Amino acid sequence: MSRLTLTLYLLITTGSFTCSFAWNKATHMAIGAIAYRELSSSSPQTAARVIAMLKQHPDYATRWAGKLSDSTLNQNERDEYLFMLAARWADDIKTSGNPYNQPTWHYVNFIYAPDQGIIRSDSTLATGENILQAYAQNQVIIKSNAPDSVKAIALCWLFHLTGDVAMPLHTTALIDSHFPDGDQGGNQFRIRVTPDGQTINLHGFWDGMLLGAEDYTSVRNLAIQARKTIDRKQLPQLCEKGITAWARESFQLAQDNAYRSHTLQTGTDQEGAMLPADYVATVKPIATRQVILAGYRLADELMADIDN
Repeated sequence: MSRLTLTLYLLITTGSFTCSFAWNKATHMAIGAIAYRELSSSSPQTAARVIAMLKQHPDYATRWAGKLSDSTLNQNERDEYLFMLAARWADDIKTSGNPYNQPTWHYVNFIYAPDQGIIRSDSTLATGENILQAYAQNQVIIKSNAPDSVKAIALCWLFHLTGDVAMPLHTTALIDSHFPDGDQGGNQFRIRVTPDGQTINLHGFWDGMLLGAEDYTSVRNLAIQARKTIDRKQLPQLCEKGITAWARESFQLAQDNAYRSHTLQTGTDQEGAMLPADYVATVKPIATRQVILAGYRLADELMADIDN
């Protein structure tokens, strides 16, 4: 057994692979805004029910009420802002000791070990409960007779995980000669965007590709522009139902686009490898589509889980 094969076996059986969070907070907020706008036009009763439940969230008064009291916002904007805040909540509480924090829920590690010819979405590295299991658990809570305060927590996870699974690097564990212990979903993959730019990691590049500002207006504008760019009729992927199918889609995108079929070069901590000249122009539309897709899927899931 080669060292790389042995390492892969140990990662699968011991669960020593970790990964960071997907998309930045602003992008998660945009996904929430897209879902709100979809529901407002197609199922306002669902939007109203979601808002009512979120107002029973244990963190509503301490985390959200102050922001929502902004006198420059009208009621519709406050409701949209609440969706935005709910979508980012799972990242806001990722501090040690927070009882709601669930670090392993944000991702699934489908195995991408191209040097060994292993490209599998039917098996994962062992990391504890992953995003697929977490999504199913929270769907059960939303459909149950649990109090709204409990359902509100599950709703926030549903918001967030629908976004997380759309980020290709949160479905993929790259294992090769550079990363025998795994690249942590691109967190150890060192790149530079421009020749004089600083070294960053591939995961972080994808995280913040679309938006950095977290204020209501900036996020709203991204959501509006995104929905103008791609509407539902342009997304045949919406026919694919269930988070496992969505994760497999993202896994394929990671291979083909994020890692460019294992041709993308990594650098060192001191000097990241330059991204190919066409990389940003190629992947930014993909990231945009994934965010829009997540927003539409979130709206559809909320209608299915709350109205039935």
